[in-house]
Amino acid sequence: MYLGLDLGTSAVKTCILGPGGEVLATTSAPLAVSHPFEGASEQDCAAWWAAVCAAVRALDPGLRAGLRAIGLSGQMHGAVLLDGDLRPVRPVILWNDARATADCAEMEAAEPAVGQLSGVPPMAGFTAPKLRWLSRHEPETHARIAHVLLPKDYIGLRLHGACVTDPSDAAGTSWFDQAARRWSPRLCEISATDPAWLPAVRHGTEIAGHLLPEVAEELGLPPGLPVAAGAGDAAAGAVGIGAVADGDGFISLGTSGQLFVTTDSYRPNPESRIHAYAHTLPGHWFQMAAMLNGARPIAWLAGLLGRPIEALLAEAEAAEPGPIFLPYLTGERTPHGDTEIRGGFSRLGETTTQGALMRAVVEAVAFSFADAIAALSAAGPVPDRLLAIGGGTRSDFLMQTIADVTGCSLGRSDGADVGPALGAARLACVAAGDRAIAEVMTKPAVRRWFTPDATRAAALKPRLAGYRALYPALRNVQSAIG
Repeated sequence: MYLGLDLGTSAVKTCILGPGGEVLATTSAPLAVSHPFEGASEQDCAAWWAAVCAAVRALDPGLRAGLRAIGLSGQMHGAVLLDGDLRPVRPVILWNDARATADCAEMEAAEPAVGQLSGVPPMAGFTAPKLRWLSRHEPETHARIAHVLLPKDYIGLRLHGACVTDPSDAAGTSWFDQAARRWSPRLCEISATDPAWLPAVRHGTEIAGHLLPEVAEELGLPPGLPVAAGAGDAAAGAVGIGAVADGDGFISLGTSGQLFVTTDSYRPNPESRIHAYAHTLPGHWFQMAAMLNGARPIAWLAGLLGRPIEALLAEAEAAEPGPIFLPYLTGERTPHGDTEIRGGFSRLGETTTQGALMRAVVEAVAFSFADAIAALSAAGPVPDRLLAIGGGTRSDFLMQTIADVTGCSLGRSDGADVGPALGAARLACVAAGDRAIAEVMTKPAVRRWFTPDATRAAALKPRLAGYRALYPALRNVQSAIG
């Protein structure tokens, strides 16, 4: 059996994979995000580790005792900054943090080829611009840095004691030469980064280290277990759903959203703001549209209204179309690359109901995937059938609306909400030497296909046009108020 650990933004999730590839158990432990100032998003490494311990100890002791290896997945781009004693020097700056916007422009000015080298122009959520920002705004902190890790790799450090990452997580830093699959001295130079701070890079199926005895005792696991290098959450999701051959694609509906297509070569298209990254597997890359908000606005509105998500979604499906919503609660990457834009409702009226508000939010999530399809189409072909993973896949209404708006058929399988944790467990299985990549990384059986409905698509077309018109309108508002 194999343990997959996924360090998400809102929770740590675990998955135990059986010898036949079946999911035997899952657990989760919640995480909170702090926002010390407008546009900032941070978490504490200590909270991560506490959640890992809680999630692992919640697994059945008999299953834990039978484990053969551990694999890792996690939120990408976060800056985990450590001193010479491997202790954090400040809270982690997360993937949806917007403070380094100006630093991205300065990096592009310093090196016009940065997008071609690193797969996409630098964006504020990426790791490298954060280091440049720290060098100017927190020079004392910057001076203490001896190591920089990605979030999942900090968990790896706690498990096995080494500083190791994988190509897919390295890809999201703006320090990685995607074609050569190594750290770029030039990208480090323009971002106030010492290359010596960066971890060793191993493919996700390679062993990064072995479980330390004292940590094994803390977690209730067998000591000495091999720990696979793992993958960033997007690539781990691909492994979990079997999207590992050229042209395989899926969408992810978690806190953030992704439209992901595996490629057999490096295919950058910086102008489209599509991420062209190295996969965690050797000889593979991927293209990805990345949306900062994913299905998160659905949970946000439910929390704001103090209502259960399921009840609001049922009301939304029955509601007449009314308001239009822009879902950019924390800015947006694809297609705008705009960290400052924020969300908003249009067409509110005295008769607007809570269900109509949620309907607008569901449509907006779907519309963001329509924009993703358009952006990815500019960079290469997009499959017309896509699998889906993430917590948002539980909503039939959301899945059908995305299918109608994008024109793509979406497949939902059992355990689709397990996502990257399953991919991490599969990487562990290969790292243990028990099965080959082709045997483990298979596609799941699709339990339901959501196929586009022409009538619903026609009704949504003018609302998509209104959604796209709302961005420049609110962009003007944002510029006016500063």
